[in-house]
Amino acid sequence: MSKLEWKNKTVVTEFILLGFGNGPELDYLLFLMFLMTYIMTITWNTFIIALVVADQSLHIPMYFFLGNLACLDICYSSNILPRMLLSYLSGDRSISVAKCFTQYYFFGCLAAAECYLLAVMSYDRYLAVCKPLHYLFLMNHKLCLQLGAASWISGFLSNSILTFLISDLDFCGPNEIEHFFCDSFPMMKLSCSDTHVVGLVTSFVAGVCSLPPFLLTFSSYLYIVITIMRIPSSTGRKKAFSTCSSHLIVVLLFYWTILAVYVLPHHGIQISLYKVFSISYTILTPLVNPLIYSLRNEEVKKTLKKKYIAGFQIVALYFNNKMK
Repeated sequence: MSKLEWKNKTVVTEFILLGFGNGPELDYLLFLMFLMTYIMTITWNTFIIALVVADQSLHIPMYFFLGNLACLDICYSSNILPRMLLSYLSGDRSISVAKCFTQYYFFGCLAAAECYLLAVMSYDRYLAVCKPLHYLFLMNHKLCLQLGAASWISGFLSNSILTFLISDLDFCGPNEIEHFFCDSFPMMKLSCSDTHVVGLVTSFVAGVCSLPPFLLTFSSYLYIVITIMRIPSSTGRKKAFSTCSSHLIVVLLFYWTILAVYVLPHHGIQISLYKVFSISYTILTPLVNPLIYSLRNEEVKKTLKKKYIAGFQIVALYFNNKMK
């Protein structure tokens, strides 16, 4: 049936998110897997925020940005995973059109904000490694606040345009979205309007939000690697490369999957591969960010050890007083 014929059909009031397939056994397995992922994501990121806020020694630019990243990842995961978990638990995969557009709006805003924030964090590391004598002067408190605020504001502004354009499309049927959350291109496939211009605008905005931050991030780490190569100590080089490489792998995985889905020609991408890429930047990245950026960091480990010893001493003192 042509799109013109759909114009005379009933307007869609809800969508069906098909997710990863049907079957009670598969649904049960996916529910447990995504539930554990969500619990770990929220726990680890909340822990990082609490640690950065509570410890004065971590009140420096690097951990200010890490706290922002942890907060962003909590919002990012909470926008997608709870709705997915509920659908597996209840078996109801329907979502109203308004809620679908709302989910897409916050997903796009948070994804764009993370692109900018990861670029800011890479620039912060570039200044710390390559210009250590000028670091505190260049990355001052005011600039930290401005860069953090700019990342969030830019992300929320950029997707407002796309959400307005997509919500203005006509949806006459069918209403089954071949995805696990409300995303732009899967929704556009269901529209009975001409989506050519909206698709081009979506790719353009996605490119602006992801390509320049990706290039800035890659350039920053390239200069960092060059600087590390000049370290005379082989132990120092190995330690620096270990930290830098883990950061770079996560960042490249995040940017590359977003670029592959939204900027590169997407018509030839199989839907299964589309979903795999989407899992990478919506579920996997928020899960591994606190591990890669924070829990492997020596300063964080020292702070944890100090807090652990202090907590143990308080508990021991409490029980000692009770026994007296």
